[in-house]
Amino acid sequence: MKKYITKGTVATAMLMMVTFACKDKFLEVPATGQLSSTQLTSKAGLEGLLLATYAQLNARGFSQSASSYNWVRGSISGGEANKGSNSGDFNALTPYQTYLLLPSSGEVNAKWNAMYEGVSRANIVIRTLASASNDVTASDKARITAEARFLRGHYYFELKRAFNKVPYVDETVDYGTGIEKVKNDADIWPKIEADFKNAYDNLPETQSAAGRANKWAAASYLAKTYLYQKKYAEAKALFDLVIANGQTTNGKKYGLVASYSQIFNAANDNHEESIFATQAAANTGSSDNANPDLVLNFPYNTGSGGPAGCCGFFPPSFELANSFRVDATGLPLLDGSYNSAANELKTDQGVASSTPFTPDAGLLDPRLDWSVGRRGIPYLDWNVHPGLDWIRDQSFAGPYSPKKFIFYKSQDKTLTDGSSWTDGYSAINYCIIRFADVLLMAAECEIEVGSLETARKYVNMIRTRAANPAGFVKNADGTNAANYKIATYDAAWTDKAAARTAVQFERKLELSGEGHRLFDLVRWGTAATVLNNFLSYESKKLSVGYANAKFTAGKDEYMPIPQTQIDYQGKDVLSQNPGY
Repeated sequence: MKKYITKGTVATAMLMMVTFACKDKFLEVPATGQLSSTQLTSKAGLEGLLLATYAQLNARGFSQSASSYNWVRGSISGGEANKGSNSGDFNALTPYQTYLLLPSSGEVNAKWNAMYEGVSRANIVIRTLASASNDVTASDKARITAEARFLRGHYYFELKRAFNKVPYVDETVDYGTGIEKVKNDADIWPKIEADFKNAYDNLPETQSAAGRANKWAAASYLAKTYLYQKKYAEAKALFDLVIANGQTTNGKKYGLVASYSQIFNAANDNHEESIFATQAAANTGSSDNANPDLVLNFPYNTGSGGPAGCCGFFPPSFELANSFRVDATGLPLLDGSYNSAANELKTDQGVASSTPFTPDAGLLDPRLDWSVGRRGIPYLDWNVHPGLDWIRDQSFAGPYSPKKFIFYKSQDKTLTDGSSWTDGYSAINYCIIRFADVLLMAAECEIEVGSLETARKYVNMIRTRAANPAGFVKNADGTNAANYKIATYDAAWTDKAAARTAVQFERKLELSGEGHRLFDLVRWGTAATVLNNFLSYESKKLSVGYANAKFTAGKDEYMPIPQTQIDYQGKDVLSQNPGY
């Protein structure tokens, strides 16, 4: 009884205190950091919500495998690179190269979460606009809505090609109003099209900041969405407009950067080839503003002689490097003979850095040495790549280092952020869509519903840029670092199948290491054949890294729906992809 009375007395006293406190307004202190609805519905508040939606492009706070860059799923699973480092470091990425992903994978779940976080932020912007303050004009509302819908279209595009079957949630559905019951059984391509169409119709040609989406970025993305569905005529019509009239958000007419290497130079960010890019900045007071996608992808243990010094991830594959072999005329070996014993590149696999080594002397596409770091070739303005000394474990990762998106020695501490554990947080942007990508997608459409000769013209524009000798990698004495040769396709294209092969191979060369390859192979319907041929070759070079690897048609084109998400929502809401 005493115990009961005591508890009752305490409860009564607490109730009296609560009742009394409710009458004292001075005790009602807002939570620290809380924003009022009036702050969020102002123009500044809405712009802040919109910028937060852009910020999720890098999947900040999730994982490198979740980013819009797609260097893990697009490039590693696409056979352009392997995980790198050694077998134990971040081994959650190894299943991406062996096609042994499981629904329980935390990395797979991170991609799902990161992209839906982007969707959620876009939906919040659109929902909040309904109660916008008086300082938000009608034109502001149209533009902000269009930017939010562009970004939502991007996040759903990422989800669609990663998982195929995903639930579509817009601003009309939220917690408590049925969001947890939305199934993944509907085709969401029409929804993605609608978002990009709204953006194309309502975005201006130029914007106040270079990183914002504009009308022409929306046109490019809408055309890409049509292409993925094989709507070639619709895609071609838009690509024609983009190529003829498109300009960057900062007002530059779309074009190819004169030197291939300058596409990936932080000092040249937001150039005329950049249609839509993630934005990065260094030395802002926080490394969070720099590019987090690249932080692992530098040569290993370089000391002061190389960039960052960590962590040896994302080395290009043997097969990719071989692909840059050309014939006597300077054209690629489209018959696949680049992997033959006579044509494969000479490497320093298993050769100590102290042992003399001469790089391959055969004819090579000059883009090789801006895409693949290899022994005996200058590594930007650092040192000549020493080979094994910069590789953590050659038996697992091979002899190469990534070379795109690497900062120059002259940029260290100025275009890199030294405030964190590594200088690998750099100011280099990543182009989600660039003009060369558009030209090659347009070439695909020309082959299917237009002119083979126009397709050849677009490919030759790209190859002409690559053939600019001023853009070749040079030795210290000014001579070419390798035996570079590249030619345009001068004979008329008259055969559709041959033209397709040429365009598809040009995408492999031009866009290598940029996260596109697997998605291209899947939409072309060639993934199983191409990747199992790749595995047959690559596994002989790196037997540990590719142990038990096999691409299974009808399964590995898409990642599994994360089991965590199925557990949250139930099997009656989310169904698993075939084969998992």
